[in-house]
Amino acid sequence: MDAAFWLTAGAILALILFSAFFSGSETALTGASRGKLRSQADRGSRGAASALKVTEDPERMIGAILLGNNVVNILAASLATALLTQVFGDSGVALATLGMTVLVLVFGEVLPKTLAITYPEAVAARVAPVIRLLTFVFAPIVSIVRMLVRGVLRLFGVRTDPDTNILAVREEIVGALSLGHAEGIVEKEDRDRIIGALDLADRTVEEIMLHRSSIQMIDANLPVMEILDQVLDSPHSRLPLYRDEPENIVGILHSKDVLRGMRKLLNDDGPEAGVLADFNIMEVAREAYFIPETTALDDQMRQFLRQRRHFALVVDEYGALQGLITLEDIIEEIVGEIADEFDAAAETGVAQAADGSYLVAGTMTIRDLNRMHDWMLPDEEANTIAGLVIHEAQMIPVVGQVFSFHGFRFEVLEKDENRISALKIKPL
Repeated sequence: MDAAFWLTAGAILALILFSAFFSGSETALTGASRGKLRSQADRGSRGAASALKVTEDPERMIGAILLGNNVVNILAASLATALLTQVFGDSGVALATLGMTVLVLVFGEVLPKTLAITYPEAVAARVAPVIRLLTFVFAPIVSIVRMLVRGVLRLFGVRTDPDTNILAVREEIVGALSLGHAEGIVEKEDRDRIIGALDLADRTVEEIMLHRSSIQMIDANLPVMEILDQVLDSPHSRLPLYRDEPENIVGILHSKDVLRGMRKLLNDDGPEAGVLADFNIMEVAREAYFIPETTALDDQMRQFLRQRRHFALVVDEYGALQGLITLEDIIEEIVGEIADEFDAAAETGVAQAADGSYLVAGTMTIRDLNRMHDWMLPDEEANTIAGLVIHEAQMIPVVGQVFSFHGFRFEVLEKDENRISALKIKPL
């Protein structure tokens, strides 16, 4: 055991340390949260900024790390074989294989990866500057390897997109929230609010609008006193005005505008008989605001805020009235149902029966039902629970008909012509 022996042994130990560095760096950089790294970088952490930079091209980063890791592992195994063969002869090969397997597995793989999993952001910030330098140095070799790998994959019909972002941010957030809720860390209301805000870009006004059959309107041809009575009796402050037929919307009536207009006709000493009879309702009506039913909810919310509007009428591609939507409707998709002093109490559209089933109005949206009871009914093909039953049944059901799908039992209780107005739902 001369000086050369100890130099070779020291080199093997150093190579195992390099192997541990590469293994831990790979786990830390791929497992670190980019959101947390961004937060640290904004607070002045250069290591976090380097980690964000190096993970922008994950394929290149992993290629450089794997190249370095394989080089040091193979070199360490070769030196160990040569060293032990010199000492123990032919049996040194078996001893080198066994010894290097244990050393590399424990100290080169498991130990550093466990540390990196435990503190991914901290480890990533520390190793990122070195990995960034190695990525630059190994760039030509990694590029050749990348071209070779893609060529082989193309032979088997697999095409890779270098511009694809492997970090699906929205899915990451939704998955983390669902996992946190399942573990009791995140409250259901908090999860629903955040997911509701994320879903606005993927949903259209058609999905949450009030259908035209339920819109409360006022005929502009009615006597002014009847219009005033309808305004006072309505729980809404904004009401569409139509003339001759409901499709012919001529304006939007705001209760405050009605009061201002009537106040101008009244003397300070008191009302004069017959003065209100000459009141022209169209003088206080505002221009109707129409939007297409395919507008995304987040776009429409921005339009409401930008134009300082709270109310829009929804039309289809032919210009026919389909429904209406308010700013409050969009906000309710995030924070849940908002009720004021004019809303009827306990008007949720859902009532629980003694047998554990639920009596649900057919117009109840699937999304609201899912949020209310933490269910997972699909809402891709239909917006309302009645629409889901019709879609799955592929027919217009009759009263008393029962269906089972998606883990629930659906019984049709009431119908209004071809519309399902009431259902009984029970989880199976």
